[in-house]
Amino acid sequence: MNDYILTLSCPDRIGIVHSVSGWLLNLHGNIVDAQQFGDVETGRFFLRVHFHLPQPSDTQALAQAFAGLARRFDMDAHFHDAGRKARLLILVSRQAHCLNDLLFRARSADLPAEVAAVASNHNDCAGLAAAYETPFHHLPVTPETRARQESDILALVRRERIDLVVLARYMQILSPDLCAALAGKAINIHHSFLPGFKGARPYHQAHARGVKIIGATAHYVTSDLDEGPIIEQDVQRVDHASSVQDLARVGSDIESQVLARAVRRHLEHRILPNGMRTVVFR
Repeated sequence: MNDYILTLSCPDRIGIVHSVSGWLLNLHGNIVDAQQFGDVETGRFFLRVHFHLPQPSDTQALAQAFAGLARRFDMDAHFHDAGRKARLLILVSRQAHCLNDLLFRARSADLPAEVAAVASNHNDCAGLAAAYETPFHHLPVTPETRARQESDILALVRRERIDLVVLARYMQILSPDLCAALAGKAINIHHSFLPGFKGARPYHQAHARGVKIIGATAHYVTSDLDEGPIIEQDVQRVDHASSVQDLARVGSDIESQVLARAVRRHLEHRILPNGMRTVVFR
């Protein structure tokens, strides 16, 4: 297809879009889609350009050719092959709704990704992974074995050439070392509209407080528990007649949808970091 995506951020100034467009013109590139955002608070500019070239190229070669322009504007710039499928590792514990949704979306080509492996601290989801012909790795963990288990996860990431790790209701807190190793390459789904109702039994907490909306939050994983940059959120209204089971059912649907949207936007290179926030192009 010869389609590529350029993402960049830099200090905002006059001439950035003109210069990037001119550089692409010199390559006889055709801009398929372009989105930009200038953050007046931080003074930074963000740009995503999807473009087509008449001949195939290598993203590393494109980055080298772009290096002079990147230095001129002090850009943090990255080129991506738009036709390449990413390789996912999905971490899960016992609740399978998000895993099932991602496996189905990948199988039906709704996500531009291949699920290379599923890993879990329990065996509950082994049958589901087998149904999708996806390798399943049982990696049990205790406080005494956490370091070894996380080492096994990292070894799996390296061996399978994983591009993104998805925590699909993986009910374990990652160590700071593992968070650092996966920085910017791990997405978690949290079972509430952050902030609020952290920890175990969130729907019981919500029911006890008589909440009128429930939701879910997808964010990048950091060493600060559930405080990573937010990618996607959604909510749904409930009322006094909703039982705990009703809240859990509605919440599971929201979690699956929010996580899938966050994963898709990462895979399509629509997310640019902006400090502790994110710029997410639609």
